[in-house]
Amino acid sequence: MKFVLSSKIFRATVTEANLEYTGSITIDADLIDKAGLWVGEKVLVVSNTSGARLETYVIEGKAGSGVICMNGAAAHLIKKGEIIIIMGFQLSDKPINPKYVFVDKDNKCINKVL
Repeated sequence: MKFVLSSKIFRATVTEANLEYTGSITIDADLIDKAGLWVGEKVLVVSNTSGARLETYVIEGKAGSGVICMNGAAAHLIKKGEIIIIMGFQLSDKPINPKYVFVDKDNKCINKVL
């Protein structure tokens, strides 16, 4: 068994950073659905802007809002305005075809490759 990439939201823009929240990343519900992520799922978040990498879990944001919010301590590492990649992984005994979700500058889906 190996952990393999199952989903990727590519080049999302962080719209908020909330140090007062207890942790996680808030993601627009539409993007969660398109990427096949689950609320509470562990994700790897990588900043194309700063190079920061962190693991956290998914919280559902309002559908259609474009929200990508770094919460809690993660907001120290990845800030509002940074461009990020959000990746989900799955434990599998064989290769899988990940879902890739590409977004525009407003975090609206522009393409999904299955």
